[in-house]
Amino acid sequence: MAERRMFAKTIVLSDAFLDMPMSARCLYFTLGMLGDDDGFINSPKSIMRQCGASEDDLRLLAANKFIIPFESGVIVIKHWRINNWLRRDRKIDTKYVDEMNQLAVDENGSYSQTYQVPTICQPSIVKDSIGKDSIGKDSIVKDSIDEEKNIEKKSSRFTPPTLEEVTNFCKENNYSIVPEKFIYHYESNGWMVGKTKMKSWKAAVRYWARTELPTKTKSNKSAAKKETSFDLDDSFVAATRKG
Repeated sequence: MAERRMFAKTIVLSDAFLDMPMSARCLYFTLGMLGDDDGFINSPKSIMRQCGASEDDLRLLAANKFIIPFESGVIVIKHWRINNWLRRDRKIDTKYVDEMNQLAVDENGSYSQTYQVPTICQPSIVKDSIGKDSIGKDSIVKDSIDEEKNIEKKSSRFTPPTLEEVTNFCKENNYSIVPEKFIYHYESNGWMVGKTKMKSWKAAVRYWARTELPTKTKSNKSAAKKETSFDLDDSFVAATRKG
């Protein structure tokens, strides 16, 4: 196999080629360097990953007819014979005979395929078809939207915190409230804030931390805690309504 490869300016300086992203153009040059003497490549996806390109770049080259893909996974550079000319005594014929037999050589030297390009290599972005296909796409989109709504609805449901969660949250924010008191109080009333179901336990903890009264002596400590725990609910409801 020849060690040198060439690229025709009429191909690589054309508007169709230069309109493609840099990654697709880089992939084309890399494929052109690694093709056999007839322009066939048997591992395009491996080469694609090696040069940092994506499958979209490979599809774009096929859509713009710079490469021709086969169902076997092999591809061929469409303009190979325009880019390269090899002496017959130095050329090694391709081993991809079946794929070669599916091609014709045009007058200008480019390959053309004698049957339709496999759909797996068509561009990923296509126009919506009319009829049953479009109806099917609409139903798929609708199902995905409904599923997202159900996920959002489930995620918005209140889940009571554990003692460990409340304790860690208080430590992280340097709150001086007693986590056990917070848990026991709301477990006893079904996690209700006044007459409303609690929506955010973290907001409740923050409100307790801001409004809980400090205790000065041991004698009045328990009384202050009791009075605070029940007064806080009414204050929290009032502040929520104002907000």
